[in-house]
Amino acid sequence: MELKGKKINFLGDSITEGVGISAPDKHFFDIIKKECGLAAARNYGVSGTRIARQKSLTGDAWDNDFCKRALNMDDDADVIVVFGGTNDFGHGDAPIGQMSDRGVYTFYGALHTLITELMEKYPRAEIVFMTPLHRCNEDNPKGDGNKSFEAGTLSQYVNVIKEVTKYYSVPTLDLFSLSGIQPKVECNRLLYCPDGLHPNDNGHARIASRLAAFLKNL
Repeated sequence: MELKGKKINFLGDSITEGVGISAPDKHFFDIIKKECGLAAARNYGVSGTRIARQKSLTGDAWDNDFCKRALNMDDDADVIVVFGGTNDFGHGDAPIGQMSDRGVYTFYGALHTLITELMEKYPRAEIVFMTPLHRCNEDNPKGDGNKSFEAGTLSQYVNVIKEVTKYYSVPTLDLFSLSGIQPKVECNRLLYCPDGLHPNDNGHARIASRLAAFLKNL
């Protein structure tokens, strides 16, 4: 894909919003915009938000899930990049569910809903997903520790994203496997992801490199 002149909508959570970076131009997508000549790189990241909808809503901004927000993005995008799932692992009451789910209250079902919504709204656009990055507590089946049930480890959520996007033939950049960021290794955490979750300027630069190469190969 030729990226010059493309308009890209980035739908995500706090990482897309920019938590962890030192300045706005350090976003992974702003780096791509500058280096590849994008016409627009639109930030639709909201901290704490999840792909799946919750039954127990708190009224916080993070209840505004991806499925709710997807249809409110600008209409003229050439590419949609979805980067989420880490908060579905981390907190909330939505279970993973199963592949046959089609409702928004399980992770599987919300992914089906989100992808079909995006395909219908942007029938000519390239829809791309990125899997979550590694994080320090990724092996805790209760996520951040506040879930009342064991929902699964982060790698299980990553595998669900890969399974559902494969079903729809949606290109998926597996950052969990390919980012080179693993905050459980202290030197790696200090360099790329100091708080164990949000990438810093170096981390965003690495994501930008991986994503730009991925998009160019589509």
